[in-house]
Amino acid sequence: MFLTKRFYLFIVLTAILMALGFVWSPMLNVGQVALVALVGCVIYDALNLFTKVKLSAQRTCAERFSNGDENPITLNIKNHCSKQLRLTIIDELPPEFQKRDFKIKETIGSNKTLHTTYSLRPTRRGEYLFGNVLVYATSRIGLVQRRFICGEPAMVKVYPSYVMLKKFELLALSNNLTEMGIKRLRRAGNNTDFEQIKDYVQGDEYRRINWKASARRTHLMVNVYQDERSQQIFSLIDKGRLMQQAFNGMTLLDYAINASLVLSYVAIHRQDKAGLVTFADKFDSFIKAERHTMQMQRIMDSLYNQQTTFGESDYSMLCPNINKLVGKRSLLMLYTNFTDFGALRRQLPYLRMLNRRHRLLVIFFDDPELYEFATSPQQKEIEYYEHVIAEKMIYDRKLIVSTLRQNGIYSLLTTPDQLTVDVINKYIEMKSRQLLT
Repeated sequence: MFLTKRFYLFIVLTAILMALGFVWSPMLNVGQVALVALVGCVIYDALNLFTKVKLSAQRTCAERFSNGDENPITLNIKNHCSKQLRLTIIDELPPEFQKRDFKIKETIGSNKTLHTTYSLRPTRRGEYLFGNVLVYATSRIGLVQRRFICGEPAMVKVYPSYVMLKKFELLALSNNLTEMGIKRLRRAGNNTDFEQIKDYVQGDEYRRINWKASARRTHLMVNVYQDERSQQIFSLIDKGRLMQQAFNGMTLLDYAINASLVLSYVAIHRQDKAGLVTFADKFDSFIKAERHTMQMQRIMDSLYNQQTTFGESDYSMLCPNINKLVGKRSLLMLYTNFTDFGALRRQLPYLRMLNRRHRLLVIFFDDPELYEFATSPQQKEIEYYEHVIAEKMIYDRKLIVSTLRQNGIYSLLTTPDQLTVDVINKYIEMKSRQLLT
């Protein structure tokens, strides 16, 4: 049982009345009567709450939350008595949300069911533990409050943003890709996928003549091949300390994971095979590139609990493992971050090794706040030095892009909030330009 603010207000008023009795004696009697009435009301209110009032509550939410998105949670409270009640509802949220003053105040009628909904936006992947649902009920008298401990503790897994998958689902359809201005190109070359048999015309390669079909048709027929459709797309996610940098409450690793998840979805729906590699100071997760229906579930299960480390990433370990596990030439989408040109220079030999056997796309992050600061006016002497440092960092990023291009390595410099869209567009662009073969 808990005493409410209304009770303390009345007890203070009663004390004032009794104190006035020292000045004017009749007020002492009034104060005593008020105190007896207050005690009687408290006893009556408490008996009603603890003998006649019955409440039940249940939390309804998805078993999996989407990281970086608003996830709805519904509280269902049932009043099993014939009294109208005022409720204060406290859902014991996971400590990761740091919401220590969360409460909902509602009024519920007699024998009614109340449905109240709120939402949570997680910014970290992993497992989140919800506690009980605490419901504090008061009657119309409002002097006593009773607590009901309802619901059951529940564990919810926070996965990479699957809400974003629905948002970009249309990108996986060829019609929508055409509307975006992306066209599928075909070119002659050493392609491996058979398409059709056609009549020979001048200019066709002699080695593509199909002699069996020519014998049946009594004139020359040639095989026509098209670019290989089922290509391997691997998302290589760096989990080193540089990926701990935060942007809008989420780390760069979270943005990279969300983008790689959407890219895998799009790639599978475009008849490619999607795979996954995570690494830091050691080679961590590896999922073979596949196109079957359960591949997305495997990738999501692997990504939902990945965390950054506090050490430097070991690219010298990454290269031999990739070459051993990925035999076929593939597109490697490397999500990483370089703070300066020196960081790239240390890893450049290993990036060149990866690019020899595969097509490598290095994806790293730009800082929009850095550009905003560099273009802001300088007022103090120290700000001139800070602006020079900011301009040097911007120049280093441009130098990184230029150096990668000179070494035959494709790159994508983008901001975290535009990462997913830019990665998909880059993949579609490389696919249309036949750069994956």
